[in-house]
Amino acid sequence: MDTEAPGPTAVPGPGAEPASARATWTPAQARAAFRDGLVAPTAGIACGYAQANLIIVPKAQAFDVLLFAQRNPKPCPLLGVLDAGQTTGALLAGGDIRTDVPRYVVYQDGVPVAEPTDITPYWRDDLVTFIVGCSFTFETALLEGGLPVAHIDQDVNVPMYRTSVRCQDAGTMSGPLVVSMRPFPASQVADAVRITSRYPAVHGAPVHIGNPGDLGISDLSRPDFGDPVDIPAGHLPVFWACGVTPQAAVMESRPPLAIGHAPGHMLITDARDSEYLVP
Repeated sequence: MDTEAPGPTAVPGPGAEPASARATWTPAQARAAFRDGLVAPTAGIACGYAQANLIIVPKAQAFDVLLFAQRNPKPCPLLGVLDAGQTTGALLAGGDIRTDVPRYVVYQDGVPVAEPTDITPYWRDDLVTFIVGCSFTFETALLEGGLPVAHIDQDVNVPMYRTSVRCQDAGTMSGPLVVSMRPFPASQVADAVRITSRYPAVHGAPVHIGNPGDLGISDLSRPDFGDPVDIPAGHLPVFWACGVTPQAAVMESRPPLAIGHAPGHMLITDARDSEYLVP
């Protein structure tokens, strides 16, 4: 596994390569590109390596976030937790959690106030980082299984929706389940379920298939996060629990400070997708 930062010629300048070429980047190359200014959704980048959501809060709120994740493991599968003030770890060896995500969201009292590409100015020694599994991790397996992934094919961010389903409260944290959606031909839905169910650490099997109204979603063309995708005739929408759920809880629960990844703009870790594959 490559955990060394690339040399000065290893990563082209932001946007210098076509998006398709980014699939072969190592995690270190991808993180270096983001650190150097590339801003892009991370689906299809560094294929074969696990991607992750972030939620960063002061230590005073960290136990409630940990308890929220423990009580809601489907949308909040924890891959790792950094100590207060820690900015790197085994999942991003040689990296920096403050600079190595393409875009972040900063919340004050639950209100998004900035979307920086570097959170160093906001950093405090009491901040605790939670690294949460992401469904982008199983997309390589879907593609290898011959299933189309609409947002990759259409070169947009994955659509994500707040639902009417409530997560289990934990201390000061409460909020709705957020889901991501990928449409598949009806004949391939069972394959999508089979493939993704083998990745429980990154949301696993879908939480719903078909009618979005059953989740309280009124219009698939208007996602709460990300971009809409075209849904061809004969395709069914398939919904997975999403790691943006903690940010929805932040917006509802209104802690004084929280930082997350911008939806679809993930941390690319050094862990391989296969490490989270259940036989």
